[in-house]
This record gives sequence, structure tokens and C-alpha cells, in this order.
Amino acid sequence: MPSLKRKFGDTGEKIADEFLIKNGYRILDRNYRIKNIGEIDLIGEKSGKIFFFEVKTRDVKYETNFPAEFSINPKKKRNLKRICQMYLNEKGYSAEKEWQVDGVFVRVDFVRNSHLISHLENILWEKYY
Repeated sequence: MPSLKRKFGDTGEKIADEFLIKNGYRILDRNYRIKNIGEIDLIGEKSGKIFFFEVKTRDVKYETNFPAEFSINPKKKRNLKRICQMYLNEKGYSAEKEWQVDGVFVRVDFVRNSHLISHLENILWEKYY
């Protein structure tokens, strides 16, 4: 039985999945895991480019103290890059295949029964914070 934390994360991933599809991405894979390294939450394709999505879900009442964007630290970025490269290799994509990692941050407001989504592009190579 999944923990409450896992269920909360799964809810955020479902919201992100719907958001991405609505914005023209085709979802190729979900929860691609490499043991002892980590997981890519969603993998999609748009205009011939592969997108790897790291989804972070937060309750808005904790967002001030624990912003979702700060949870993707340098170690997490290194692991994301390794997992992406392993995925591309495993699926037989050429070394020239264009790809990037984006962050999708879902803020859930249980009081108002709503959510807000932020989509930051290219989080491995761009510095946002």
C-alpha cells in the first residue's frame, strides 16, 4: 500500500501529465527508474525532441518554507542527467537526438481545492535560482 507521501506525489504527477498532454506533449514513459540512481517521472516528445520531466508537488501551506524548485539540487541534477542518458541509450536513440530536462512544479491548495502549475524548461543547464 503506497504511503500518503507517495499518493500525494502520484497526484501531482497525474496533474502534470494532463498539463503536458494539453500543451502538446506526447507521453512516452512514466516513472522510469534506475536502481540506486533515481527516477524520471515523465518522459515525453514534442516536435521531434525528447523531454524528461522532474515533477515536484507541494502543499501551498508549506511552499514558503520549502519551495519545490529548491529540491532539485546539484546531486539530483547529476543523477537526472545520468538516467536520461541511460534511457536514450536503452531505447536506441542516436547520440545526436535532441533532449532536455524540464521541471514541472505542482502546488496544491487543499483549502481552495485547486492547484497551480509552473513549468521550468531546461533545468540541467539553465540557472533559475
